[in-house]
Amino acid sequence: MKRTSELYERYRKDIRPKLQKELGIKNPMQIPQIQKICVNVGMGSYLQKLNSKDFSFVEENLTNITGQKPVLRKSKMSVSNFKVREGQPIGLSVTLRNQEAYNFLHKLINVAYPRVRDFRGVARNCFDKDGNCSVGFKDHTAFPEGKKPEDSRKIHGMQVSIITSTSDIEHSRKLLESLGFPFKKPVKPEAHKES
Repeated sequence: MKRTSELYERYRKDIRPKLQKELGIKNPMQIPQIQKICVNVGMGSYLQKLNSKDFSFVEENLTNITGQKPVLRKSKMSVSNFKVREGQPIGLSVTLRNQEAYNFLHKLINVAYPRVRDFRGVARNCFDKDGNCSVGFKDHTAFPEGKKPEDSRKIHGMQVSIITSTSDIEHSRKLLESLGFPFKKPVKPEAHKES
């Protein structure tokens, strides 16, 4: 049985009506929402560093972190400069939708980011032209389900892309802020005055 996301319930009951009012949206279907979250791990340099073809450690971590079995991505062409051959495994990806996406976002905000050393907030310019937010993690152990390897070379990063239903960057930022996403505070000119 799938667990109902607390964050989704909060979004549905409290955040949606507030966003509609704040952004002046008349049509409720245009209120921004999370469509899906993609979690990707590139393995090209990881496998070269270990001089191995075994990526079971990364696969196991990604399964534990997202709760879903990742899809293996293979290279479509050979690139000699990157020592990549056609058909070689180069990445793993997971796509989370509906309740799973909100559950993962809740974990990202409340568990993973507080565990990142010297974390000072996510850059406010992490949006692409379609209003989607992409953030990276250098260390998978920011997530409690990520196994701590005996060999430090096995530590891998991951990219999290949050795809929203709007292409307006400001609307996307407002949506994520209202969900509690830890953006850096905008710098005010008055803050530079001497005390």
